[in-house]
Amino acid sequence: MKIYQVDAFTDQPFHGNPAAVCILDGPRDDTWMQAVAQEMNLSETAFLFPDDGGYRLRWFTSRMEVELCGHATLASAHILWETGALPRTNEARFHTASGLLVVRQLPDEWMELDFPTIPGAEVRDVPPILIEALHVHPVHVCETNVRYVVELASEEAVRQLQPNMTLLAQLQLPKRGVVVTSRATSTPFDFVSRYFAPVAGTPEDPVTGSAHCTLGPYWSTRLSKTTLIAYQASKRGGVLKLRCVGDRVFIAGQAVTVMEGDLRG
Repeated sequence: MKIYQVDAFTDQPFHGNPAAVCILDGPRDDTWMQAVAQEMNLSETAFLFPDDGGYRLRWFTSRMEVELCGHATLASAHILWETGALPRTNEARFHTASGLLVVRQLPDEWMELDFPTIPGAEVRDVPPILIEALHVHPVHVCETNVRYVVELASEEAVRQLQPNMTLLAQLQLPKRGVVVTSRATSTPFDFVSRYFAPVAGTPEDPVTGSAHCTLGPYWSTRLSKTTLIAYQASKRGGVLKLRCVGDRVFIAGQAVTVMEGDLRG
């Protein structure tokens, strides 16, 4: 079976967030999928097969299955269109643990994810291990069921942050990761972020689409804007265009295929 490696949220190879995309004929055993994801050793490996007028889609890190992933969904749609498995005029429809997710091809070579918003709830008693691991004085802290979102005072503070990964790895599941974010001072961006998830096997994720299900409404409220341009300031970096509409966030990005191979295991 074919397996591809795609750099998502970028139009340049070796930037953005790499994801493996494995197209199957039908369901496969969870243990096998986890083993393939561990072999690929990327932040996410996507497995998909035709189902119910679209595709069944699951995502695995090198350590665990996750219930929502943006960049590997973008990569999966990109491969379906690029290989001709799906006409570019058709939207990609994925049945997932987070419900039906739709990806549309935009006229300007960008693709747009239609994802649910995941609002964050304010954290009044911030866990001491979080402050110790980040070694910062946060402006604001909120949380979802799987991650913390920590607002810092400046873009420079976000870019210069060097968290203690050993301490972050001690976060208790289901909390898997920490987003740090701030308003942007570099144009044309509205806000910047970084994402750390050593618990899930990803010390720093290059570009995290699912985190923007929270960051989108968070910054939409603070900046009084419904359309935003975001930059994830990892070493590889990535650009996301956001539209916040009710309980949905539309996340647009680009992608480029960097590798194609045959999976024989």
